[in-house]
Amino acid sequence: MSIQIQRKHTMYHSTILESDPDTVWATVRDAMQILAIVSPGDLDIHTDVTWTEGGSVETVPARYDFKLTLNGGLVQQEIAARDEINKTQSYRAIAPTSGVQSYEATIRVRPITNDPARSFFEWSRILEIAEDADLKVVEAIIDVMEKQTDAVRGHFAQTSK
Repeated sequence: MSIQIQRKHTMYHSTILESDPDTVWATVRDAMQILAIVSPGDLDIHTDVTWTEGGSVETVPARYDFKLTLNGGLVQQEIAARDEINKTQSYRAIAPTSGVQSYEATIRVRPITNDPARSFFEWSRILEIAEDADLKVVEAIIDVMEKQTDAVRGHFAQTSK
C-alpha cells in the first residue's frame, strides 16, 4: 500500500464495538492493554512495552516506552490527559523517533443510546513527519496505524462471545 505522506499527517478512525462503554474504557485507558491489542500477530510492531518514570495506568501524566520492531527505534510516549467521565484519553510522543517529529492522539469511547451493550470508539492522531525521515519506515508505521482500529474491534468482538 502506498500512502501519500504529508509533513503533517492527520488520521481519524471510528468503529462500533461489541462491548459496553465501561468494559471498553477499562481496557483502552490502559496503554499496556491497548498496545497489546493493536500489536497482535501480523501487526506485531512493539516490543519491550513498559511504564517508565513512575508511570502507571492510574497516573496522569504517565510515561511509557516501547521499541518498534520495524527499526528498533525507541518510542517514548505519555498519557497527557484523561477524562474518566467522558471516557477520553490523550497521549503524545515526548521525543522524536523513526522520522516522526511529533505525535498526538486521542481515544474516546461513547455510549450508543439505543444499544447499551455496544460502544462507539474513536481514535484521532496527528503525526508531524521530519524533513529527513525515512519515508519507507514512516509509511510502514502509518500502514500499521490504519489497521489498529480494526484490531480493537476484533478484540472486543472476541471478548463478547
